[in-house]
Order: sequence, then structure tokens, then C-alpha cells
Amino acid sequence: MADRRLVKLGKFLALILRHQPERFALELDEEGWASLSEVMEIVRGLPNFRWATRADVMRVVEEGVGDEKRRFQVEGKRIRARYGHSIAQPIIYEPCAPPSILYHGAAPDALEAIRRDGLEPIGRQYVHLSLDSETAIGSTELTTSRVGARHDEHPVVLTVRAAGAHMAGVEFYQADEAVYLAKRVPSEFIEFPASQ
Repeated sequence: MADRRLVKLGKFLALILRHQPERFALELDEEGWASLSEVMEIVRGLPNFRWATRADVMRVVEEGVGDEKRRFQVEGKRIRARYGHSIAQPIIYEPCAPPSILYHGAAPDALEAIRRDGLEPIGRQYVHLSLDSETAIGSTELTTSRVGARHDEHPVVLTVRAAGAHMAGVEFYQADEAVYLAKRVPSEFIEFPASQ
């Protein structure tokens, strides 16, 4: 089991790098990068995190301790969340050619809207897509779920014909080795389970 303090540190990093950087006067550039030293100053300035060191942050980032999704990235003197931002400032990614098929975990009660409108980034900047169905719905072996299980106890796996959508003009971005992003995926490129 991960050190509880590192789990809390990972959640706090998500707060300041994905959701509320302005609350801590943290500047993010157009790709979501912030100064690692500024982040450390903010972290260590809070009574609950005075214990945290750069090595602790690096454990969260590199080993996924307290952050099984490995949402964070450090490059030199900078740190960022790779994806999952809810801030108004758009985070820029380089477009890429996606694999032929990607997957998305969705709550069963969202299927009607997805059939009608396609996949849209409700409350986020991008739709999150996964390389495999297990990542899309969450693994029972992980204590923290992956993509779809955060919305429903029994998510449905949708198959996205990503190569076809890309050829039709949908831009895809690779957030990490297992997660791709798109601003929207039209329903004609989504395969729904037969029982749904």
C-alpha cells in the first residue's frame, strides 16, 4: 500500500496542476508546465506538506506512488499534469496519428447522449481514450480506478475507430503511453456494445 502521505501529495499536485493553479498563484504555460521550484515552494508552504521533499514529488511522478495513473511529468526544472485539466486555460498538445482502435469507459446512463452527440469532454478539456479496454474501465487490481470507473461502478467499454476518425479530421493527442486525447469524437466512429 502506498504511503498515505504520498497519496495526499499526489492529490494535492492534481489540485494545483490540473484544477486550481490560480488559487495558489501558480503560472502554467500553454503546455501546462510550471516551475518545479515554485510548486515545491507552494507544497512546503502548507502545514500538511512541510515534510515533502523534491524526492517525494519525484516518487509520485516517476514511480506512481499515490498516483497509479501517472498523470504527472517532470522535465528538467519543470513539472506538469499530462492530462485531466479542468482549468479554463487550454493545454496545448502536438497532434499525432492514433492507433486504429482506442477505448473509452462510459457510464451506462450516458450512452444515449453519446449516441446522439458523440464523446465530449464534459468538465475537462479533452475526451480521454485508452489503448486497452482494461485501462478504459479500470482494473480491479488497482485501488484507484482508471478512466471510466470514476463515473460508474459498472462502466461500459466503447470502441472508438480512431484511425477512421483521424482520417475524417478529428485531431488526436498522446498524453502518455496509454492515454490519448481528442476534443470530441463523433458518434459515427464509436461502436457500442450490442446489449446496450
